[in-house]
Amino acid sequence: MDRQLVGKPVIFWLFIVIAMTYSMVLVGGLTRLTNSGLSMVDWKPIMGIIPPLSEESWMETFNAYRQFPEYQKINKGMSLDDFKSIFYWEYGHRVLGRMIGIVFFVPFLYFLIRRRIKGSLVTKLFIAFVLGGLQGLLGWYMVKSGLVDEPRVSQYRLAAHLGLAFILLSYLYWILLGLTMKARIRIKEPSFRGLSVLLLFIVSFQIFYGALTAGLDAGLVYNTFPDMNGRLFPAGALSLLPTWKNLFENPVTVQFIHRCLGWLTLGIVFGIAGLGWLRGVQGNQRLIQWALLLAILFQFGLGVATLVMHVPVAIASLHQAGAAVVLILAVTNLFIEWRSIKDRVGASF
Repeated sequence: MDRQLVGKPVIFWLFIVIAMTYSMVLVGGLTRLTNSGLSMVDWKPIMGIIPPLSEESWMETFNAYRQFPEYQKINKGMSLDDFKSIFYWEYGHRVLGRMIGIVFFVPFLYFLIRRRIKGSLVTKLFIAFVLGGLQGLLGWYMVKSGLVDEPRVSQYRLAAHLGLAFILLSYLYWILLGLTMKARIRIKEPSFRGLSVLLLFIVSFQIFYGALTAGLDAGLVYNTFPDMNGRLFPAGALSLLPTWKNLFENPVTVQFIHRCLGWLTLGIVFGIAGLGWLRGVQGNQRLIQWALLLAILFQFGLGVATLVMHVPVAIASLHQAGAAVVLILAVTNLFIEWRSIKDRVGASF
């Protein structure tokens, strides 16, 4: 990780980009939950930033939407005002993505020309820019899957799109941590390296299954908790052939796995916090461990509420926001552990 002094403007810029990326995740979730993602049926990276401004242009945009399956099979008879309400969610989502690109790229060029950033940091930030561009392309690739016979985006493409968003968020945040935390974190507490790596892996896997759950509307198939309509293992979980398809394409199985991963994540975080308390950890480790515990408890509660209340938009949106918070805390936890181990190794030479 770079040890260069980059100055407060660079730190502030990265923080703004991360905050906007987090906001993009929330807006994307709301776009999905309000069934607005297929309202824009073309992709215009440059001209697409200008919305319809006249009644004639609105009717032209609406007529284009009416040529596709979502209108014909789900929203037939929709009024222009109703169309506008879903159009603006998708429009806002796309415009925010373009704004993030501009807010990232313009200051990046400025700092590069003024030599405020250099060395490996330039390469890392350029990789982030490329990932952001790929995210935009992947978003359109996802939307295209819902503009064919069935007005529903592919759960695989949805998972890839959301997954890349979380990867980009984590990557930028890791860079920011490397630039803001002290060069040496003198931690003498016991190591939690294994559990920290496992936690980040399970949280990432859980987010992937959360995307599959959203893509398949799997949150609507069993709405009791902790059982699934009186059973621990739900009926119909192995109904698809070949059997492996149930893991990714069966709403019942996907919801079951999402539940199990939630319990597993909760158990790992309790394990980290409990061991930390027993071993008397202090400082940054203790703070992050307890923050993780509070966040995962809140997130678990939001997940249960989303399920039993049949996926209300507000609660489900908070649940996705909570997933991002848990991921950020898991990344912070691993970063502190990674840095402390690196310092211990460095001190031995």
